[in-house]
Order: sequence, then C-alpha cells, then structure tokens
Amino acid sequence: MFPLALFPFVALPFATGEADPAGAKGSLLPPVGRYEKVAPLPGLPAVTVDTLNCSIGEAQQTAKSRNLQARILWIDATANINRINSDDKIAALVEKVANTGFNTIVLDVKPIVGWTLYKGTIAPKLTEWRGQTLGRFDPLDSMVRHAKRVGIPLFASLNAFSEGHRDVEKGPGYDHPEWQTVLYEPDGQVRSTGYYQMAFGLMDRTNTAPQNDDALGVFTDLGRLSRVNGGSRMALVDAGGTVLAQWDSSSGRPAGLAIPPGGSVLVGIGKAAEYLRINAKPNDRLEFDCVSQFVPIGKKPWLQVPLMVNPNDAAVRSRALAILRELVAKYPVDGVVYDDRLRYSGLNADFSFATRDQFEKYVGQRIVWPDDVFRWTLLPDLSRGVVPGKFYDAWLTFRAQTICSFVAEARAVIDATRPGTLFGVYAGSTYGEYTNQGANYAAPDFEAGFRFLTPAYQRAGFANYLDFFIPGCYYARATVTEAMAANAGVGFTVEAAGQLANRAVRDQAWVYAGIAVDRFRGDQTLLKNALQAATASTQGVMVFDLSHDLDPLWPVFEQAFAQKAQAPHAVPGLLAEVRKKRAQLDKLGVKEPPVIISAGAAGTGL
Repeated sequence: MFPLALFPFVALPFATGEADPAGAKGSLLPPVGRYEKVAPLPGLPAVTVDTLNCSIGEAQQTAKSRNLQARILWIDATANINRINSDDKIAALVEKVANTGFNTIVLDVKPIVGWTLYKGTIAPKLTEWRGQTLGRFDPLDSMVRHAKRVGIPLFASLNAFSEGHRDVEKGPGYDHPEWQTVLYEPDGQVRSTGYYQMAFGLMDRTNTAPQNDDALGVFTDLGRLSRVNGGSRMALVDAGGTVLAQWDSSSGRPAGLAIPPGGSVLVGIGKAAEYLRINAKPNDRLEFDCVSQFVPIGKKPWLQVPLMVNPNDAAVRSRALAILRELVAKYPVDGVVYDDRLRYSGLNADFSFATRDQFEKYVGQRIVWPDDVFRWTLLPDLSRGVVPGKFYDAWLTFRAQTICSFVAEARAVIDATRPGTLFGVYAGSTYGEYTNQGANYAAPDFEAGFRFLTPAYQRAGFANYLDFFIPGCYYARATVTEAMAANAGVGFTVEAAGQLANRAVRDQAWVYAGIAVDRFRGDQTLLKNALQAATASTQGVMVFDLSHDLDPLWPVFEQAFAQKAQAPHAVPGLLAEVRKKRAQLDKLGVKEPPVIISAGAAGTGL
C-alpha cells in the first residue's frame, strides 16, 4: 500500500558556488522518490504509480486508512435490455454482481432517448429497443427488490438534458422541438482574393460529395474523393488557403498529390465547378469565413447522438426535476446519479432567444449576438477557431451557474422527497475541456492554472452538493509511468485523469474513477492495470459497462475484489467528517501541493 501521509516538499540542494542565504549549504535533502509499486487491489499484480499525487486529500487519506473502496458496475439501459427484461434474469445478475465483489450497482433508468425503464406519469416508458423487448416489465422495481435481498446498494441513473436519440429519431424532444437546444453554427463560405473577390458557400460536413451546385464540398481524405461524380472540378488548398493545384475529375488526379496538414480539396459541380475554375487557379489564395446561423440541434443530426435540450428553459428544468421527484418517491433506491448529459451540448449552446434574454440580464446590457460572446472562424479543413468577445468569460460562468443551480435544486428535491438518498454525477474526466460543456463539477474553492477558472467561475462549482462524483477516465493506458515509458502523453492515462478529478472535487464528495471495458480489447492485463490505477488515484472504481462482453471477465473482477470492501458512500456521516477536516485545514492555512495539469484526450468520457 502506498503511504498515507503526504510526502514533504523539499528543495534541491544549492549548486556549488551558488549563494546560500540560510548558510546551510548541502544541508537540504533531495526529494523523496514518488514512483512506487502499489496494489490497492491486493488480488491483482501491483502497478507503479505516482504515490505523491495519488495520496493528496482528506477523502483519499480517509478511504485508504479505513480500507474503504467503491466497486461499481454500471448497467446501461438500452444496451442491456436482454439482460434485464425478466425478474429471473435480474435476480441471477444481481447475485452474480454481488458475489463477484462489486459493492454498488448503477442502473440507467432514463437513457438519452428520454424514455424510462419504469412506468411513470411524466416520461414515456421504453418497451422495445432495436428488436430487444421490454414490454410492460419494470426492471427498476425488480432490481430494487433483488439488490436489497443480497445487500448491495443500487443507484438509478438519469440523463438530465437529453430527450431523444438521433439514430431512431424518437424521444420527447422530437415531440417538443421548442425544448431542443439552439446551436450557433458557422455557415461557411470561401472568398477569392482576386479582383472580383467573389464568395461561394461551403458544405457543413467534410468528405461529403456535393449533390447540387449551391455549395462546394470539402474533402480532407483523398480516399473518399472516389465518391465524387464525374464532371466535378477540384482544387487543393493548404492551411493558409493558397491553391496548390486544380484539376477536373475526368482527367484524373495529378500524380503524387497529398493534402497538407490543415488543408483540403474543394469539390464543385455546375456553377460551383465554374467558380473554382475561375477563382482557384494554382497560387491563388482563398479566404475562408462564415456567417452566423442559429439552428435547433435536431436540424444537425450528424453532430451528436443525444438530442440535447436547453438547460435554461424553465419547462425543461421543471420536467427534469419532476422526473427525479417521481423516481425517488416511487422507488427506494440508495442513490441517484446524473449521467454525462447534465450539461450543454457544447460551447455553441444554447443560443436561443430565451437564453440570449437571460444572458443579457446577467451582464446587465444589450449585446451584439453572438460576437460579444464569441465568433467562429473557419479554416480550410472546416475546423473551427474561436475569437472571444468581451463577454466570453461571462458566458462560461453564466452557463456554469445555470448547471450549478440545477444541481442545487436536484439536491433539494432528493432531500425533501426521500432523505438519506445519495446524490452523484458522472462526467467526462478532462476538467480543462469541460468548460465547453458548461458544467463545473469542481469544488467552489478549487484553484488551478486553468485560463477559464476566474473567481466567478470557481463559485459555480457544484461538487459540494454531491455525495460522490464519477469521472470517465476512459483510457486504455493505466498509469503515468506506463505513458512515460511509451513516450506518450501522461494525461492520457486512468491515473492522471483520476488524480485531477480528485483534486478538482477537493474533498467535497467521494471520487470514483470510471473505466470503460471496451478500451482494453479483451486484454486482461490492461484491464487489471486500469483497475489498480483507478483505485490508487481515487477512492474506488466504476466499471462501464455490463454490455461490454463482461462474461469472460468475471474471473478478473473476482480476483480483483477477492478481499471484500465497503464503499465510502456506504458509511453514514463519513463524508461530513472529511469535509470538516478539509475546512479545518483550510482555516489553519494548510496549503496543498500545486495541481498537476496534464492534457487529456478531448471528449474522453463524454
């Protein structure tokens, strides 16, 4: 096990000949080694972790000293219908999960489609999904009964702000398009810089053959140009918009052609082809620009699978809280988790009239919309840049406060409806990226070197309303030292992601690193290492998901969880003790070590 006391920070000795103001040349000790083998799961082989940064925080110290460790299995709703569509199946599954050593189950009861597994009065009941039948059966009722029978806590998971599924085009958000979040999207165009400076429209998706001559296609993959119809004209441009080559599809692509980084091939038919012929000769330069358009997310189905709704909409919020209230009142679950859709769909949401009105009231003046927030720039490969406006930071904070206020309301609903029910949130692990999603899951006093972490944004952190937080540390590489040995980014590891989430939450809630089984491609060694890294860097692990061909892996989890452990959230009053210790240390002025910020993969866990 790794040490429970924090490692002291010690300065390096003064070099020979340097001034030593304290008069103690050579008396300072070198830093203590931090990379050691640990086995928080004694049944598995040890891994080498950064023991210093895996030991920070009262929650971490308390859980380790008391041998407390969450071991959570997540059961997605739509992916597991055939595993949970009868009482007998659920009885056998719950017994298997408990006997394997897991000590908590999360059952997804409101998936992104917006329907629920149980029959309620607000959301429609899910009865069938892609050929899998659920019918009138209530899996949640069955799961509650059998979980209590075997003594394993059960949490119900909800997707707060997703009300539809793109692939089936169904869900309450399709029935109520006024709920859908409105996206600020760039309507791209290209402009010649020659004498006429003529502009022409661009398609809004790369590598898609143009079906008419109203817009130019943009290709970043030469292999997909084979899909383009004959008679098309094409122009290769670099990242700066300089035309490198032009040709007609009937004559064939010039030999040795390659798309430079950031560049693309523009493709036109009809009048679009004529535009390229005249304005995109070799060495000409094209400027890429865009105009603002505001569209409901349902009009851009290729952008995201979940049909996200507007967190600023009063009807959306009250409906989500009503679903929560009904769930907690009807079913004696041990806890409720909001899944990743407790957020906005991106930096460009929500740009509805209603949200603009609320934002203008927030900043206290009329604004130029959207430029005073930010303006998109468009590059030749259709990637986007951001030009921040004067209210850009206010926009980030406004949205974070919106989500924080919803979390506070949800906490109040739970406490009023069934006191003692635990409350948690799952989110992607890359905190530095999550500002784009409008959700600040950190403690309201979390300090770190993030550009967006202004004092106002800090105060919009909602960790203090939670009992537990689950970051999706969905990486195939487990530890920092593994990444170092492979000359890879250390932030792309379960360990680094878990450390950052633990520091961000800052003892206001328990933190359990989530791992995704499908990342390990059936490699049991990688899975074992990830389990160790998750439980070393946080106070437990969440395993996602039952549907990820888990049956061959039960022996791995039996080995990992051979020594039984209670989850920290199962100990009444312990989190309150941790928070009290944290407050006492803060009052005494005890400083924690600086937060290590390691860049992770964008979108991890979303």
